[in-house]
Amino acid sequence: MIDISVIILTHNEELHIERCITNLLPIVSQVFIVDSFSTDNTLSIAESLGAVVVQRPWKNYADQFQWGLDNFPINTEWVMRMDADEYLEPDLVAEITEKLPCLPSEISGICLKRKHHFLGRWIKYGDRYPLVLLRIWRNKKAHIENRWMDEHIVLDSGKSIILDGDFVDDNLNTIGWFIAKHNNYASREMIDIINQKYKLFSQDKSIEISDAGQAKLKRFIKDIIYNNLPLFVRPILYFLYRYFLRFGVFDGKEGFAYHFMQGLWYRCLVDLKCLEAEISMKGTTSNNQKIACLEKLTGLKLQ
Repeated sequence: MIDISVIILTHNEELHIERCITNLLPIVSQVFIVDSFSTDNTLSIAESLGAVVVQRPWKNYADQFQWGLDNFPINTEWVMRMDADEYLEPDLVAEITEKLPCLPSEISGICLKRKHHFLGRWIKYGDRYPLVLLRIWRNKKAHIENRWMDEHIVLDSGKSIILDGDFVDDNLNTIGWFIAKHNNYASREMIDIINQKYKLFSQDKSIEISDAGQAKLKRFIKDIIYNNLPLFVRPILYFLYRYFLRFGVFDGKEGFAYHFMQGLWYRCLVDLKCLEAEISMKGTTSNNQKIACLEKLTGLKLQ
């Protein structure tokens, strides 16, 4: 067991939580869960496996996770972020066990490579692998970006390294759940895009000055290039890039479904919500009026 605490956010994760925690127990010493009032067996399963569970109302992922960082009694050297539908592959478990105790003090963060599974298939192409994400960091040396969507862990000091092993994002819910989740994601992403344009409230830009590697580059491309392309043109270009130029076509029928739904349908939905927001804000003269329009559209409390 390594000196690591893991924080997991949950809401109705009974399909995944046992797999996630059981997978982590050989390497973590503390499991903390912030639950947004699950109505299934998530809490009983997590507590039976030794997790410390606290329930808290949901605002967004960044707010919930940062609350966990600030309020759980974390006394380990390292902290880890995991989602309930993720797990580590055996070679990554072995690598963490071997390398973490030997890292020099200037290394504050550990980036892991994510594999995405969809309908039981590893989505290997379409620029989806490897997704390199900072997931382990020294206690008190990092925070999560304060954003409504696409939030990353950002180091406050030190450098990061990338491990060779992989972790897997393998959600077992239905396609209906996938569609509902991405509908919610689209509302949150629309808020970040509209905020980037109108500067309605502060936006966390700490990743821009961080040692964030791939995540920093992807954020630059998204904010500076993609978001400035015409609505509904950019999703088509992105899908064509992923599916043909980045060989998503080799991911089979499951891959076509994933690249189409996540790379085209979802991106068109974000653009549709941006268009709806722009129409709803016509005639507004202040930021507060614009924010009120967005809150009415999304049902989210933005301030």
